[in-house]
Amino acid sequence: MPATTSRTATVTLPADEQILITREFDAPRHLVYKAWTTPDLVKRWWHANRGTATICEIDLRVGGTWRYVMVTDDGFEVAFHGEYREIVPDERIVSTEIYEGMPDAEAVNTVTFTEAGGRTTLTILGQHASKEHRDAHIASGMEAGLQDALGLLEQVASSLR
Repeated sequence: MPATTSRTATVTLPADEQILITREFDAPRHLVYKAWTTPDLVKRWWHANRGTATICEIDLRVGGTWRYVMVTDDGFEVAFHGEYREIVPDERIVSTEIYEGMPDAEAVNTVTFTEAGGRTTLTILGQHASKEHRDAHIASGMEAGLQDALGLLEQVASSLR
């Protein structure tokens, strides 16, 4: 199982079609969940210091959709969208994820929020349709942006105390 670790999130590849991301936050899970699911709060961290989040739409219900768009510092637009399949408030969200630049490469993400001692472990399991789609996701440079976005997510969640 190849793995890379940088900064504070761990990224592993448990199966040919999967990416597993794990990170601990110094904030209770209800605040991490709130920062993950509230549009104005998502806009504060999703850009990963690479531009400006311009759109953050969240219809947080099973069958509801989400869409995030950012414009990078050099003017490139990056957009993702998906549909919620399962929601257990403060515990678990299952949704699809489509990068609009590769609309045929849908992934299903299972995000789990687990709390112990006032700290939250966030686990994201991304299930891709193929190894090729998973590898393209990794090759996109996603880990560096992910690390920065999750650092900002922690700052946002902690600021809600």
